[in-house]
Amino acid sequence: MVLPQGMRLKGHRTFEYIHKNSRKFHGKYMVLKVAKSNPKILYSHGQKNYISNFKLAITVSKKVSKKAYIRNKIKRYLHFNFIKNFSQQNNHVPYWVLVNLKGGNFTNYENELWKEFQLLIYKTGILK
Repeated sequence: MVLPQGMRLKGHRTFEYIHKNSRKFHGKYMVLKVAKSNPKILYSHGQKNYISNFKLAITVSKKVSKKAYIRNKIKRYLHFNFIKNFSQQNNHVPYWVLVNLKGGNFTNYENELWKEFQLLIYKTGILK
């Protein structure tokens, strides 16, 4: 499952902005960083239609797994479940969210990661 057009974050300047200007929510397996959107950064990527919408990025550390296909599988899983439970009415909320997965053993990652992801996303207060 691919994120809808305009929902994915791109560019190193975007990530630098989030790291510097975000509120952080810590969990056992991940850290959520939430920042108000800054559309000027994304103009160079040609996303003028969706520039002020809610955007999400998920990063998985190599400490989770050295194998890229496992890290990609985890990212796809979280994106898919987020979109499945995401309300389109919240798409106008101008926030950028960066999810950083910490290192650890994710043998049964589906349930654990998804529960923590939901808990942290609701702690932020950006989705109802």
